[in-house]
Amino acid sequence: MINGMNKDMTYDHMNSILQNLEDSDENTTKFSSRWSQGRAAFGGLVGAFASLSMRKLIGQEKPIRSFMASFVAPTPAGLVRTNAHIQRQGKNVTQCNSSVYSEDKNLCLQAMGVFGNARQTLNVQPRNDFRPISRDDGVPFSEANRFPQFLENYDGYWVGPGMPGSGASETLAMWVKHRCDMSKYPAESILAIADMPPPVLLSHFTERTVPASSVTWSVEFLIEPNTITHDWFYLEFKMDGAKDGYTQQSGRIYTEDGTLCALTRQCMVYFG
Repeated sequence: MINGMNKDMTYDHMNSILQNLEDSDENTTKFSSRWSQGRAAFGGLVGAFASLSMRKLIGQEKPIRSFMASFVAPTPAGLVRTNAHIQRQGKNVTQCNSSVYSEDKNLCLQAMGVFGNARQTLNVQPRNDFRPISRDDGVPFSEANRFPQFLENYDGYWVGPGMPGSGASETLAMWVKHRCDMSKYPAESILAIADMPPPVLLSHFTERTVPASSVTWSVEFLIEPNTITHDWFYLEFKMDGAKDGYTQQSGRIYTEDGTLCALTRQCMVYFG
């Protein structure tokens, strides 16, 4: 489904989907099956719905600092509705929650977001472990086989070990970029990128496809998303464990110039 995909093909772009949600008084938007990941929508897109719905309540002044989500049920293509509430609004920090519902009113995702002002404090720079593998040495998404349809919305390269079905690996790395202009939605852009990698565990299965899905997901922003000017992101993920049908992995997301912009973690289920 990814092989031979046409970059000029017409499909619903993420920025347009989010614009519709931002403009909607009913807090609804819709998307097509081109955002599918198996029987559900790409989780990064659904997380972006929750993030934007919270931001509609509090405005642009306080940037997002952390995002936590639970995937309650698959989100089918079509109409979705969001419902966000402010839980507590302080001088510097605001905490919100958001729920995303499918067209048939099933709860699909519940999220919490923390938004906070910058303050004058001691700053400690994160360690600089940015040692990217060149895109020239990677496998383009357009040449990958048996990968989810939502990848049509991205340019990217698998680099190094960790591709599903490639043989046992505990790490995964890739370059990713949105095909559409996401400059109006910087936080949602990073959230979607953060959910891009599949379970690293899938590299351990070489002879068959193993069903897997996310259960919980968190993203912590180390810098304000609206300060990012690069389109390409470099992702480094590692599997922390896998046992009894559950696997945990964590990841680091860098801008192209090596700035560590976000940390992410997921708990996933697998059946194999």
